[in-house]
Amino acid sequence: MHSAPMTASAGNGVSAVLRPHLPTVKSFRLSQLRKMRECEQVAAVCYRIRDGEIEFLLVRTNSGHWTFPKGKAEPGLTHAQAAALEAFEEAGVHGRMEEASFARYVRRKRSGMRDLARSDKSLEKEIAIQAHLCEVSRLEAPQEEYRTPTWFSARKAKRRLCEDRTADFSAELARVVDRAVSRIARLRKPVSVSR
Repeated sequence: MHSAPMTASAGNGVSAVLRPHLPTVKSFRLSQLRKMRECEQVAAVCYRIRDGEIEFLLVRTNSGHWTFPKGKAEPGLTHAQAAALEAFEEAGVHGRMEEASFARYVRRKRSGMRDLARSDKSLEKEIAIQAHLCEVSRLEAPQEEYRTPTWFSARKAKRRLCEDRTADFSAELARVVDRAVSRIARLRKPVSVSR
């Protein structure tokens, strides 16, 4: 169906042609969309219960740090879906991901660009990371090489996450582990039914 142009009179004997408003469509490449959402990342805090103890699955970064599987929020996916994708790609995880984030933490990253007003200091940007809990049901080989997914107790996971990191970021990561332990304990607590 085509719509015909409409005319309107300006009151001075001159008529103008009014065309229906058509929204302009702008397309973006995936890399551009990722840059637009650069400050938003997701993490999969993967765990299992072994011999009654909680263990966390960490992976190595390219720089050798231990971390949760994480990455940028993907356009078209919920944060939980994006976290599940990161867990699968980086650690080969299959499991049950919670839809709601249980923790949020902030990472400060040097951009590598220099501030012209203060040429001696690098600019930092804050990256907000939404953490989602994932109970691992099975593992397979990760799609990304050199990640070496490894299980750690909560205490050892906090120690590994804090190695060679700033005090502020170490505290953020330790808090995520503590909140995960609390959340898992609440999930596993038996529900009493009164009759």
